[in-house]
Amino acid sequence: MDDQLKKRLESDSTGLLTYEYIANNINNIDDVIDELVNNIINVDKNGQFAVSTARYLNAIDNKKYWTQIDKLIKAAITLDRERAYLPALAASIWGDDYKQRATQLAHEDDNFRRIYKRLYPTGI
Repeated sequence: MDDQLKKRLESDSTGLLTYEYIANNINNIDDVIDELVNNIINVDKNGQFAVSTARYLNAIDNKKYWTQIDKLIKAAITLDRERAYLPALAASIWGDDYKQRATQLAHEDDNFRRIYKRLYPTGI
């Protein structure tokens, strides 16, 4: 990532510019993806772009980008205090039937367990 781009993305106040950069340059960002993800996490105040980026990377190649997706999910759990974006994240990552498989998924994936607990505080 050149210095001009780095400065532009560091001035990103919401995560939108960084998300757009990832989406528009997905074939050329593997060497800087961690920096881009860190930037989104640092500037996103409500989890919107952390969730959007996790969903996008999951759709593109969830195996290749799993480290970044996992980091974005963990950040989104903390950032999305209003629980506005977590339901879409859960459905995108674990499937539309995640509620029916909640017990199984909670045992398999700590991120799922934490999201489900946020969305449905009465438990599984």
